[in-house]
Parts: sequence; C-alpha cells; structure tokens
Amino acid sequence: MSKAKHVVILSGSLRKQSVNAAIARALPDLAPEGMTFSLAQGLDRIPHYNADIQADGFPPIVLELADQIRGADGIAFVTPEYNYSIPGFLKNALDWLSRTAPVPFAGKPIVIQTASAGVLGGVRAQYHLRQILVFLDALPMNKPEVMIGAAQTKISDTGKLTDEPTRDFIRGQLAAFSDFINRVAG
Repeated sequence: MSKAKHVVILSGSLRKQSVNAAIARALPDLAPEGMTFSLAQGLDRIPHYNADIQADGFPPIVLELADQIRGADGIAFVTPEYNYSIPGFLKNALDWLSRTAPVPFAGKPIVIQTASAGVLGGVRAQYHLRQILVFLDALPMNKPEVMIGAAQTKISDTGKLTDEPTRDFIRGQLAAFSDFINRVAG
C-alpha cells in the first residue's frame, strides 16, 4: 500500500458557482484511495506584487500559502482561461510565491486542469501556466491533460460536475498523478 498523498488545489476562479470551482470540489470524489485535497485559501487577499512591500516583509498570507504548498505532496491547478492566459490574481500569487525561499514549487509534482465555455477548454491558459512553472522549477505532469470544453454543459444547476465521461477522464488523470507523485518521490 502506498503512502497517503495530500494535494493542495490552487483555483484560478473566485466565483463560487464557476465551472472550475465545481471541478475543484469534485476532485476528492474522483481521486484514487489515499489521496486527499485541500483548497488553498486567500489568493484573492494577496496584494499586487510590489518590491517595496516585499522589502517591508512578505504578507502573512503569502508565507502561509508557501508553507501549505511546501507541505503538500502535489499541487493541482484548476483554472479558467482569461484572455489567452491565467487569471491575473493567480499570476500575482505565483509572482509572490516565487520570491519566497525556498521556492515552494521547486521539485513539486503538478497536475493541471482547465475548463471553459469554449471548445478548447482553456488550452492556452494551460500552456501559459506551464511556461510559468518552468521558472518555478515545478514538475508538471505531461499526460493525460484535462481541458474541459463547453464546461457549462457538464455542471448541474446545483454546481456539481455531472458529466460521467468528464468525471472518468479526471479519475484517470488523478490516478496517473498519484503514480507521478510516487515516481518523483523516488
């Protein structure tokens, strides 16, 4: 039996009823046995990055998030696509976190899921995020990729991911991510 794995979710959506929030909420039910999740809180409370603020000391929320990420076995990004990229508040959080030492993402297994109303499912946001993760020295899992197009048709009025093929695909990705975490841990 393999060691339990804890994954921190970084959500790129602030709306409670967003499709990405629904996907993030579904992850614990879709994960293999022994994988737990917690949703990182406070990304929306991080001030815009400013070296003058950093010179006076890191905001406590940044240090808390950095510690939460360092303590995780893996990180799951679940995000929409805004203007061919990730949402600004998520990029801002990554900018702040990249300046903490040690960088919390260094050597950390990452899984990415994007969802949008369009047919591409957030593909451009996913690949932009992968570029950012290079600088953070993170280890994104390459396959399988989850990009959910027409996501609004896969979420119920009560905010649950109900599309069974999508649920099955995410189950497969999370099982692969569990194996990826084991490989990275060596």
